[in-house]
Amino acid sequence: MSAPTGDIGLIGLAVMGQNLILNAADHGFTVVAYNRTVSKVDHFLDNEAKGKSIIGAHSIQELVDNLKRPRRIILLVKAGQAVDAFIEQLLPYLEKDDIIIDGGNSHFPDSNRRYEELKQKGIHFVGSGVSGGEEGARYGPSLMPGGAEEAWPHIKDIFQSIAAKSDGEPCCDWVGPAGSGHYVKMVHNGIEYGDMQLISEAYDIMKRVGGFTNKEIGDVLATWNKGVLDSFLIEITRDIMYFNDDDGTPLLEKILDSAGQKGTGKWTAINALDLGMPVTLIGEAVFARCLSSIKSERVAASKILPGPQIPKDAVKNRQEFIDDLEQALYASKIISYAQGFMLIREAAKEYGWKLNNPAIALMWRGGCIIRSVFLAEITSAYRENPDLENLLFNKFFSDAITKAQSGWRKTIGLTTQYGIPTPAFSTALAFYDGYRSAKLPANLLQAQRDYFGAHTFRILPEFANDKYKVDQAIHINWTGRGGEVSASTYDA
Repeated sequence: MSAPTGDIGLIGLAVMGQNLILNAADHGFTVVAYNRTVSKVDHFLDNEAKGKSIIGAHSIQELVDNLKRPRRIILLVKAGQAVDAFIEQLLPYLEKDDIIIDGGNSHFPDSNRRYEELKQKGIHFVGSGVSGGEEGARYGPSLMPGGAEEAWPHIKDIFQSIAAKSDGEPCCDWVGPAGSGHYVKMVHNGIEYGDMQLISEAYDIMKRVGGFTNKEIGDVLATWNKGVLDSFLIEITRDIMYFNDDDGTPLLEKILDSAGQKGTGKWTAINALDLGMPVTLIGEAVFARCLSSIKSERVAASKILPGPQIPKDAVKNRQEFIDDLEQALYASKIISYAQGFMLIREAAKEYGWKLNNPAIALMWRGGCIIRSVFLAEITSAYRENPDLENLLFNKFFSDAITKAQSGWRKTIGLTTQYGIPTPAFSTALAFYDGYRSAKLPANLLQAQRDYFGAHTFRILPEFANDKYKVDQAIHINWTGRGGEVSASTYDA
C-alpha cells in the first residue's frame, strides 16, 4: 500500500462537516471524509467535493489507513452518545499519540471525561468549540480548541489556516487543558443568548413605546451597526426587519413568539450557579425564553392582569430616545461580557485550568455568532493585563459604562413606567449597581439565617473586639429563648 496522504480525517457529513472539509481543502490540506451512512460519502465526492483534495472512506479502517501520523481525526457528530460510540470504533485502529478532536457542541464535563479516558490509552483528545454556522464553517469559523496540549503543534497549522481572520490574526488559539475548549464555547453560547435577548428587548421597546415600524427599526439598527454596536447579530437583525413576506408585510410579525433553545445557555446558567458566580444576564435570557414558551398562559394573563397604557406621545424626542436606547444596549452588553469572563475566571480556579484570556476574546472577534468590533477592546484589555480581575476595571470599559449610564437608566425607567418587560436590560443595571456597592444588605440575610437556623455570621473588621473576632463564626441567641449551639456551616 502507498504511503497515506491524508492530513486530517473528518467524521460526519452534515452541513457543518461538509463545509469544514471544503474549507480545509481550499487551504491546501488533504481531507479524508467518512460518514456512518456511506452513500453520503459517495454523493459528496460526486458533487461538492468533486476535483478537490478530498478522499472518501467507506469504513473506519479505511479512514485511519489514509491518514498520515500522528493521525488527526475530527468528529462532527451529535453531542452525547454518538461521540462516545465513534471513539470506541476508532480506538482499535489508532496508535499512541494519535489525535481525536470533538468539534461538536459537547457539554464540557463529557470532554473532561473523554480527555482523561483517552490519556490513559495514549491518545490525545481535543474538545474544540466551533462557531459560525454553515457560512463560518465554509469560509472561516471561530475555533476554540482545548485538551491535550501535546496535540496543539500537530493541529495548529490546519486550525489557524481554516479559521476566520480578524485584522490578519486567526480567530483560533489554544484555550487550555481538558474540557476547557468546550467550556469556552458554552460561555460563548450563553453570551449569545444574552445578546439576542438584549436586541429583542430593544426591538420591543422601539415598537411598543416608540411606535416604530419594522422598516424604521431596521434603519436604526443600520446606523447602530456603524458605531460601537457593530456586530453580526445587529447586522442580521437589521436584515430581518427589512424582510417582507409575499404580501408586502413584515414576515417577523407573523412568527410565533415562543423561543426554542438547545440547552447551551441553560448549561452556562447552571454552571454559574454551581460556581456561585452572578452571571445574571445569561440566566435572565434563558428564563425569558422559558417565559415565551408558555404562550397560552400569557394570552390568558393578558386578558386578566392590567398594566399601564402607553400613550401615543410616550416618546417626546425620537432621536434622544434612540440614543438612550443605544447606550442602554451597549452598557448591558458590556455587563454580559464582564459576567461571562468572570465565569471563565472562576472556572479556571475551580477546575485548575490555566486559560488564555486574550486568545479567547480574539477567537470571538470573527467567524462566530457573537463577533463584533467590541471584542477588539476586550482582546486589548486582556493583552494589557492577562490577569485582569474584571472587564469593568479596564479604563476603556469603565469610561464607556460611565458615559452610558444616563441613557441606560432613562431607558429602563421608561420601560418600567409603561410596563414593557426588559429582564436582560434590568438585570444588567441591577448587577452594575450591586457590583459597585461597597455594602449590600446581605448583612440582614446573615442575621435572618442565624436567627431562624443558627447558621452564624461574621463581623466587619472595624467592629472586631474581644467578644467578636474577625473570621469567627458567631451565633447569637436573638430571642433569649434559643440555645447557644450553631449549625454547621457550608457553602451553597
